[in-house]
Amino acid sequence: MQLIGMLDSPFVRRCYIVSQRLGIALEHRPLSVFRNFAEFHAINPLVRAPTLILDDGTCLVDSSLIIEHLMSLDADHALLPPGSAAQLQCRRLTGLGLSLCDKAVQLYYELGVRPQTLRWPEWITRCTGQLRDNAALLEQHAACPSGWLHGDRPCLSDITIAVAWRFTHHVLPHILDPDEYPLLGALGARAEALPEFVAADFE
Repeated sequence: MQLIGMLDSPFVRRCYIVSQRLGIALEHRPLSVFRNFAEFHAINPLVRAPTLILDDGTCLVDSSLIIEHLMSLDADHALLPPGSAAQLQCRRLTGLGLSLCDKAVQLYYELGVRPQTLRWPEWITRCTGQLRDNAALLEQHAACPSGWLHGDRPCLSDITIAVAWRFTHHVLPHILDPDEYPLLGALGARAEALPEFVAADFE
């Protein structure tokens, strides 16, 4: 299998970390949707990262779909806690982590990609508020009395939230004050020390 996309994308990075966590071997091809558009287009005309190419040539897009497939390959080590209630909470927190990623990407494109003369101040204000509200909601649920959000091992929610936290501070370093989100910061630091996170490091 091949995972296409740059690790500075939170969606690509969480797929790569999940594959490492599950012990699933895949080839990572760090193609940029900007700098390598033509090469990426030849692989997947949608030019969406992440893209996962299966051994039979099947192309999967969307990080949640890719991770669902990866987890299906090793059900004994799925990254969900036992019990239906705990799994629902894990999926809920995973969704909040993805929402943080989405809003950080939108705000980054507005502030870091769009020409300054074309920026929309009201949209920037709205996205900034949504990003902070999202982080505040996650902070309310980020206590880890047993080490991780759902016990003594990291689950999909831990991975997604930690990836979102790192990405947001990488591209928007002045938007979220770490002092306001100490639990998120602690969760992120604990996750970034794991071997699979180190293997997915980026500058």
